[in-house]
Amino acid sequence: MKRNKKREFQSSELVKSFARIHGFEHKLIAFEIKDFLGEYLDESLFNEIRSVGIEDKCIIIKIDSPLLKHDFQMRKSFYLKKFQDKFGEDQFNDIRIL
Repeated sequence: MKRNKKREFQSSELVKSFARIHGFEHKLIAFEIKDFLGEYLDESLFNEIRSVGIEDKCIIIKIDSPLLKHDFQMRKSFYLKKFQDKFGEDQFNDIRIL
């Protein structure tokens, strides 16, 4: 069992290294942000999130529900702080809700 975990870790590092080399590391981080939101939000709310992306140190979250959009706008600094704590303060400086 310990071998499998070690391989998972090594393959994860391999994927991160490959992404860094080919310039799509921000897409991996966007997937991790979406995974975090999937764990944090209720399933019905999470299904309203259309996409998560990163552009020029700005997290862009596209949401279908106007109510959830408003909630994200109101708690924008909370989410930004959570993401900065998890991925580093230098990674992001803003969140845009579309």
